[in-house]
Amino acid sequence: MKKVFITGANKGIGFEVAKQLLQEGEYIYLGSRNLENGRQAVEKLKAKGLTNVEAIEIDVTDAVSVDNARKTVAEKTESLDILINNAGISGGMSQTALAASVDDQFKNVYETNVFGVVRVTQNFVGLLAKSDEPRIVNVSSSQGSITLHSDPSLGYQYYDFKGAVYLSSKAALNMYTVNLAYELRDTKFKVNAVSPGFTKTDFTNNMGTGNIEDAASRIVKYALIDENGPTGKFFCEETNPETGEIPW
Repeated sequence: MKKVFITGANKGIGFEVAKQLLQEGEYIYLGSRNLENGRQAVEKLKAKGLTNVEAIEIDVTDAVSVDNARKTVAEKTESLDILINNAGISGGMSQTALAASVDDQFKNVYETNVFGVVRVTQNFVGLLAKSDEPRIVNVSSSQGSITLHSDPSLGYQYYDFKGAVYLSSKAALNMYTVNLAYELRDTKFKVNAVSPGFTKTDFTNNMGTGNIEDAASRIVKYALIDENGPTGKFFCEETNPETGEIPW
């Protein structure tokens, strides 16, 4: 039984990831910014007969909250096998490069989507290092691929989504993932960025081309890779159904 910590797991794709990993027989520490929301999510899972789960309060934008979450998990287990950095925000629409607010949009989004991932990863890496097969999955987006966005052969189709704030935050997350994987290259860690695809959830105002079950399964897949699995890669099976890997 692997021990898994998932941020932003009280609803949406994070909740579905928790459910699927529980069905795989893993133990879940369900991270939620609001503890009561986390507990309600846990009760929903337990009502389905999935009992190896408990809520952990964590606000990824707050260093004290992140440290407290790590201490709480450390009191419950000597090691952590999987960290899924799922918590994220969009920053609202529309986000044009010239008009998006630095204080109200850029800073807020980066605080969660980038700095939050760094805080959580740096705090939990010690617990992960005690695992025989430590895995880190950073939930990204194909929208963070600079290659896809700047390819004229695609007709710059990705620019139809005016999201200078959200897109750049995911590009920054991708670069952090590459650096993290490189630093951990001579260890048992596997670190990858995974895009769940354009999925109908509250996050997308219920717009999307895919369902939540498929989206979550893509994250679960890379959370459970064995010692021969990839590291330092960027995957989006919606964009590339054949191999899953897409350009940075």
